[in-house]
This record gives sequence, structure tokens and C-alpha cells, in this order.
Amino acid sequence: MTTAPSAIGNASLAARYRARHRFSVLVVLSTIALLAWGAFVTSIDAGLAVPDWPTSFNSYDLLNPIDNWWTVIPFRAEHGHRLLATVVGFLTIVLVGWTLVADERRWMRYLSAGALGLIIFQGVLGGLRVIWISLDLAVVHACVAQIFFSTLVAITLFTSRAWFDLTVVRSAHPAASRLRGLAVFTAGSVYLQIILGALLRHPGTGIDVFLATTHMAWAFVVSGLIVVTAYHIRTHFRKQKLLMSVSRIAVILLGVQFALGLTAYLVNLDEAGYTLPSHLQVIVNTSHMVTGALLMAAVFCQLVVVLRGVEITKEPSPQRQNNQASDSKSLSHNAPVATV
Repeated sequence: MTTAPSAIGNASLAARYRARHRFSVLVVLSTIALLAWGAFVTSIDAGLAVPDWPTSFNSYDLLNPIDNWWTVIPFRAEHGHRLLATVVGFLTIVLVGWTLVADERRWMRYLSAGALGLIIFQGVLGGLRVIWISLDLAVVHACVAQIFFSTLVAITLFTSRAWFDLTVVRSAHPAASRLRGLAVFTAGSVYLQIILGALLRHPGTGIDVFLATTHMAWAFVVSGLIVVTAYHIRTHFRKQKLLMSVSRIAVILLGVQFALGLTAYLVNLDEAGYTLPSHLQVIVNTSHMVTGALLMAAVFCQLVVVLRGVEITKEPSPQRQNNQASDSKSLSHNAPVATV
């Protein structure tokens, strides 16, 4: 294994990024609030409560487009969502500008610029969904929000001490290539489940039996992949602390999400035909959506940690293995390549 940077060097790197890391955490928390508010808007079907864009009730006054707008729940939901989105957009601009100026990693600057592009695109999607009264754009809007959130969480991870302490395991063992495949398929399966969930929540015609059945069936596929990946990591990569932590978080979120999904389905069945959703239904549906976003971010971070922390090497030839064995005593002072 290549000699890892010293602990002192890692601490120095982390200290340089500490302030920006804390600000990234603030942006992530603000985005979680925005996701929850958006899920609340969808749950009470208030997406068109404010019928125009970029104005609100034909006014450019963000704080008070009409008198007492906050006293009407649909107005409060939709216009409040716009206000919070403005705050998150401003925070993202600050984070991106800070990263472009202070981060010497080129790929990090590209990633932050991508986050800015995503939130601009997301804002335009939200506006066009209102102007065109398009449920299709509502679905796309929901799906892009998940990509944006996962990108923000990854940016936060890349400025953390844990990221700088990450050591690269170089291995020719089949477990390494298997882990990469599992991580990719797990992230892809979770995002597909999010798309199915968005399609299920935005048709405007109640529960679609086919979509609901597909969504629930795919939940078992997602659960299996997350559990198998976590077991694989625990079995072969136990010493990768960051990878173990992210995997553990994903499993915990999976349990919470599965329980919320089952509860949401039962509540929706019980309230089928109701004109307005109950408070319980709104809370459960909103929590289910937010937990899904957190799970998506967790498996995405798991993927990037695998890609960064597990490097696949070619198996040495038999002759080379024999030479290494015969010379092992004379080369004992050299660090061997880590295997799993």
C-alpha cells in the first residue's frame, strides 16, 4: 500500500476546509427543510396555489405578495416553498463561490459549479410546472431535487476530516470489484425507487395500482442490495471506517424508510376517497419523502467512498508471486500492498 499522508497532514488539510465544511452542513440542513416543505406542498396538493411565476399573485414582492398570504394554508405552503428555495439558492451561490476561490481541487470546483447549475435548473422547472400546469414537470422537479441534494451532501463529505483521513485499499481480490458493482447498482436502484415514488405521488388521481405495486416490489430489491452491500463491506472492508459508517447509516435509514413506506400505504388505503388528507397522512408522506432523500444521499456517498477508497489492481503473475515470496525477508522493510 502506498504510504498514507500523515495524521498531522490530514489534520492540517481538514483545518483549512473546516469553515467551509460547516457552511456546507448549513446548506445541507437548509435543503432538507426545503425538501420537507416541497413534500408538504405535494401532500396537500398546493402546487398551483400560487398560479403565476416568476411573480407571486402578479407581484415581485417576495415577502408580502398579497396581504395576509400566510394565513391561508395553500398560499403559505406554496409561497413559503418559493421563499425557502430562494434562501437555499443564495446559500448555494455563496458555497459555490467560496469553493471556486478557495478549493485547489479542480474536480471539486467543477462539482460545485454543477450544483449551482442544478439549482438554477430546478428553479426553472418549478416555475414552468406552474405556468404550464404540468404534472410531468412536477415529477421531473422532484427527481432533480434528489440529485441536487445528493450533490450537496457529497460536497460536504469532500470537505470533511473523514474524507482526508480516508486511506486507499489496493486489492486484486474479487471482493473489491464486487463491491464496486454492488455500490453502483445500489445507488441506481435507490434512484429508480425515488422516480417511482415521484410518479406515484404526482398523478393527481389517487393511488395508481400498477405504480404502487411496482414501487413496493422494487422496495424489496432496494432493501436486498443495501443489506448485501453492507454485509459485503462488513466482511471484507471492516477497516475502512468511513465506508463502514456510511454503510451503517444507509441500513438504518432503510429500516426507517421501509416502516414509513408501509405506514404511508396503509394510511392512504384507509383514507381512500377522502377529499382532504389527514394530518397523519401529510406527516407520514412528507417524512417518507425526506427519508428517501437522505437514503439516496447515503448510498451516493457510499458509492463515491468506494470509488475513492477501494482501488482494483491486477493479480500478480505466479512467477512474480514466487519471487516476492523468496525475497520477502530481504524486502520486509517495505510496506506490502493491502489485500482484502
